[in-house]
Amino acid sequence: MSIAMKFRLGRLLATPAALEAIQRAGQDPLFFLERHARGDWGEADAEDRKLNDESGRDGSRILSAYRTLQGEKLWVLTEAADDFGNRAATTLLLPDEY
Repeated sequence: MSIAMKFRLGRLLATPAALEAIQRAGQDPLFFLERHARGDWGEADAEDRKLNDESGRDGSRILSAYRTLQGEKLWVLTEAADDFGNRAATTLLLPDEY
């Protein structure tokens, strides 16, 4: 990715259902990953936004919430690997798969 990333994504993963939802909308998974990586948390609620902003200091998980062009909810979740801000993986998934 050639964007200004706020954090490393780690290994990139996606569930089949998330990929199908993105495909149905005629979108590219990178669209959502890029928004997430630059700190655009989408429709994440206030508590998740606060936790995301704090994650740079404590290395905790980061959750963004988006909708595809078809209106399907999609989450992008980056898991922490350690307390130093290293990230294990970022996964595209549907909320009911969490």
